[in-house]
Amino acid sequence: MDKLVPNTPRKGRGAVSNATGRYEAEQRHRVDDGWGTAWAAEEWESRESLRTTLTKDTTKVIITRNASPDIGFDRSINPYRGCEHGCIYCFARPTHAYLGLSPGLDFETKLFFKPEAAKLLAEELRQPKYECRPIAMGTNTDPYQPVERRLKITRSILEVLAAHKHPVTIVTKSSLILRDLDILAPMAKDGLAKAAVSVTTLDATLARRMEPRATTPSRRIETIRGLAAAGVPTSVMVAPVIPVLTDPEMETILETAANAGAQSAGFVMLRLPLEIKDLFQEWLAVHAPMKAKHVMSLVRDTRGGKDYDSRWFTRQRGEGPYAELIDRRFRLACEKLGLNTARMTLDCSQFRLPPRAGDQLALF
Repeated sequence: MDKLVPNTPRKGRGAVSNATGRYEAEQRHRVDDGWGTAWAAEEWESRESLRTTLTKDTTKVIITRNASPDIGFDRSINPYRGCEHGCIYCFARPTHAYLGLSPGLDFETKLFFKPEAAKLLAEELRQPKYECRPIAMGTNTDPYQPVERRLKITRSILEVLAAHKHPVTIVTKSSLILRDLDILAPMAKDGLAKAAVSVTTLDATLARRMEPRATTPSRRIETIRGLAAAGVPTSVMVAPVIPVLTDPEMETILETAANAGAQSAGFVMLRLPLEIKDLFQEWLAVHAPMKAKHVMSLVRDTRGGKDYDSRWFTRQRGEGPYAELIDRRFRLACEKLGLNTARMTLDCSQFRLPPRAGDQLALF
């Protein structure tokens, strides 16, 4: 009888498996047929580092709208689909299923980029009925993942926003955001930009296993320092808070970020929607087998006994005694450190349409 071949971690990748997405008619499993061929293939693949592939995304609309009542923005831009950072807990992973791909290894190796993003944005901003509201970046996949260093799509978007005096918020794990301080610092001075850096853990070893191609924790703290020094209002996002694995670090992360110049902070409890619940538990079984049951027990304690609860206003923070404890710890730490004492509102009143070639100039 054929035996299932166990999944093994790949060097530099977060997901342990590449299970098929929820919309596929068939499910794939690796088996040993008794001749050793499957095991040999598995051994070879575990040695070989999976390569990242890039595919052009031919979308015609660049601004994504949402009406979620528990999110503080109504529009966002995602220059990329999929994310090479490979964070095992990433709530964007299930979106790859819409493409007929796996939320597992496919999500972090088969990336889609939007080369026309800046052009499309300029066209959308010029629509007669467009009303200016802050545009959020980094809400789904990281706008500063490794391929951005070469493709510079995020930078081109920022150039358009700066030219239009359009406010923007950015969430990232990457120090690459410092490259664009020449754009972000002047925007911030005019009340048009702010940034948040996500710090899940300060443990470099844990980070390397959990978010393998993201900027190291120490470098993220230096990124906060660099943004703050340049005058960009900066927040630290302790996200996600993972029971047992990272929650003991919450106060230390907040203190370290505050000392680096962070002015505000936020947190999100671990979310395991759709395929992520299986991917995360596979990761736990490989990288933290002795803690796996404890972690999932506390996760379910915050989700009414389930792996996930998608209700508005509950999905971000969870509920129950453990969730309330995390919330209280966060608030007390922020109060002690002077975080979240003031709320910065970006200025939408400066929005303008730069003249194009052939446009008549204004008299005043």
